[in-house]
Amino acid sequence: MRLKGKVALVAGAGTGIGAATARRFVAEGASVVLTGRRPGPLAEVAADLGEAALAVPADMADTAQAREAVRAGVERFGSLDVVIANAGGHGGNAVADTDDEDWRLSIESNLTTCFVTCREALPALVESKGAIVVVSSIAGLTAGPAVAGYVTTKHALVGLTRSIARDYGPRGVRVNCLCPGWVRTPMADEQMDELVERDGITRDEAYALVTKDVPLRRPATAEEIAAICLFLASPESAIMTGSVIVADGGATAVDLPTLAFA
Repeated sequence: MRLKGKVALVAGAGTGIGAATARRFVAEGASVVLTGRRPGPLAEVAADLGEAALAVPADMADTAQAREAVRAGVERFGSLDVVIANAGGHGGNAVADTDDEDWRLSIESNLTTCFVTCREALPALVESKGAIVVVSSIAGLTAGPAVAGYVTTKHALVGLTRSIARDYGPRGVRVNCLCPGWVRTPMADEQMDELVERDGITRDEAYALVTKDVPLRRPATAEEIAAICLFLASPESAIMTGSVIVADGGATAVDLPTLAFA
């Protein structure tokens, strides 16, 4: 068990990557604090995990709520060793079509949530010499169409990761940034359903369409991304901090101008 006796806080733990990571961590011996804005999904995951899980519904962009989630976890389990900063998701539209409220929501949901989560957890992580995994996206490295807020804030998470690594590495805290490509999650399913409606195809065909030029020709599963979170949280990655790890089936390895020759 690679996380035996460790305590992890997983933000965005109700579904998708967060839920899969929480389950994997408990299987590896950890106790988990599950946070997110929707109490229902958190309660379902916590019920599956039993005494090893504590659900704390919270908007982790809110300082008071994030602080309380950290406090509740430390009080229940005795320490905090790992943070998975996974919450986020807003940010559609091109720049000229993004109004002030959309821009504010993009920053709050993707960047502020991660910043506040990490800031409020850092005192406990310094004490435990713990680890943070910032879940960004390949949108933190490249730009998709008409998602300016999402792309901008996911890029910013790479900078936040490096800043924390530089400042808190000397105090024993590691932080790495994970950039997945397409992952089969409820959020991605909603995006696939746009293609389902537009093209009259199935959801599986939509996933095949968006990965047709990806070398592995498929999206990841949430469990595959959870396995990488486990590696980054465990002693197996003890020398790694400030790193950007891409898990995209090879998508960002593709030279787009040569696609016509394929």
